[in-house]
Amino acid sequence: MIQSAINAIKAYFNALSIIKKLNLWKYFLIPVVISIVTALIIGSFSYILSDNLGYYFAKLWPWEFGKETFTTIGNFLSGIAIVAVGLILYKHIVLALSSPFMSPVSLKIEQHFYGDKHEHTKSTFSESLARGIRISVRNLGRELLLTLLIIVLGFIPLIGVFSSIALFLVQAYYAGFGNMDYTLERHYKYRDSVKFVSKNKGVAIGNGIVFILFLLIPVIGVILVLPFSVTAATTETMKKIP
Repeated sequence: MIQSAINAIKAYFNALSIIKKLNLWKYFLIPVVISIVTALIIGSFSYILSDNLGYYFAKLWPWEFGKETFTTIGNFLSGIAIVAVGLILYKHIVLALSSPFMSPVSLKIEQHFYGDKHEHTKSTFSESLARGIRISVRNLGRELLLTLLIIVLGFIPLIGVFSSIALFLVQAYYAGFGNMDYTLERHYKYRDSVKFVSKNKGVAIGNGIVFILFLLIPVIGVILVLPFSVTAATTETMKKIP
């Protein structure tokens, strides 16, 4: 799994040359707009909620002793929670709404490298969007549950130290999952795609790690994240399809 994750990360280094060679920039216009608008909306809500959540966390500790420490921990964890939930919502909204536009891009990349070697099904705009929403809703529910569990465990000494790392890896996995499905939707039914990603967690995590890191780059990150992540995910996913 570790080697697959490393290969998925390395695939980003070839993404730019593939995009240029196949002249794919024009296909990313609408997804980039979706990405920017979604980031602005969720970012605004996150900023408004940040102070309020920290205040309510502090009120959970009714005693005076240790209140300052608990408040500090509460503010820290509330900040992590807001960032985590904000990224989760952004990620799944963008991945779902971009599906009809990203799937054709993935197909062009596949045909460039493999021609007609692999049989695949064709999806209409509405079918691709419906599948993208279905995948995102499924992953959103699971990711929110895992995130909540990790945040709760974060209050436990020692275990809490690793909560941020665990949250990052969970975020990465589901980001990579969505990027991989733009390719998988042509080759597998819904349930088979879920099984495929489960067997290839390394690819999903590796792809998702860079996806999340892109989002840490102000402005440019939300513009470039989809073009690079989808291109990288396509090349690595196709290597795993028999």
